[in-house]
Amino acid sequence: MEAGYRAHRRGPARRLPAALELPLASGADHWYWLGGRPSLDFVNTRRERAERDVETLVTPQDLAGWLHAAGLLARGAHDADAKTLREAIALRDAIDAAVTAVVGEQPPPQAAVATIDGWLWATAPRAHLSLGADGAAHLGEHVGASPLRASLGAIALDAAELVGVAAERARLRICAGDACSARFYDGSRPRNRRWCSMRACGNAAKARRHRARAAATARTRDPA
Repeated sequence: MEAGYRAHRRGPARRLPAALELPLASGADHWYWLGGRPSLDFVNTRRERAERDVETLVTPQDLAGWLHAAGLLARGAHDADAKTLREAIALRDAIDAAVTAVVGEQPPPQAAVATIDGWLWATAPRAHLSLGADGAAHLGEHVGASPLRASLGAIALDAAELVGVAAERARLRICAGDACSARFYDGSRPRNRRWCSMRACGNAAKARRHRARAAATARTRDPA
């Protein structure tokens, strides 16, 4: 996992406003960080997949801004453009296809695996020989990709670890919330989490169950 990833950013998921003009001009106000892994937080930039299907990576600036907010890219260190945004969204959706298949105990689609694998090159440093300020030659490492592409490569590598390692696959989850499509990593000891956040989807489910019990009790007391 990329060392700079801000896994500690786990505030409650904010529901999208009921009145939301789509498509968004920018999605930056609607990002949330409950995936527990960078690749899952990246997948969660597409929200309410089963309902309104809200895209929050709307512009190249959104992409760079999300990578910076996730701790994967220095501010201003990017060359985001429309082509890179399309490629990033294709990577994101390939990761989701693989994760969804794994959660459903199915093999990931070959096309999704190929897309994720195709980004792994961006994480591989190569030997680099250069002259230092002292005039001496120094042997180090050089990443051939741009910083932005290297960040996307780090996301692809995280996804590859999640779907390619049995112990990690067993911790992949999709939130059970009715209106939520969040993918998340279950790091709990018993591995029995159902919700991306107990403060959001978990509490909402508890409230629905309470209302249902109250309604059933009322019908029992007054069948008419």
